[in-house]
Amino acid sequence: ISCWNPLQSLLSSMKQACEILTRDLEGGAARIPFETFSFLYSYLASIDGEISETETKAFLQGIKEQADKHSGMVLIRHF
Repeated sequence: ISCWNPLQSLLSSMKQACEILTRDLEGGAARIPFETFSFLYSYLASIDGEISETETKAFLQGIKEQADKHSGMVLIRHF
């Protein structure tokens, strides 16, 4: 029996969003600006209802720290 995991589902959606929105060539890092990532992640987490605002803020803080090391860009490997 598989258990539905809202965070894994959200991260899968974010991976797809990065791959769609990136300006990197196909097969590249699929980078997107942190602001875009943060907006999408916050929106999807809020409509999901299973992920708390505290969890969302903590996750995004960790992602921001990684993005800051890459000129403000989020890479799929960051999450």
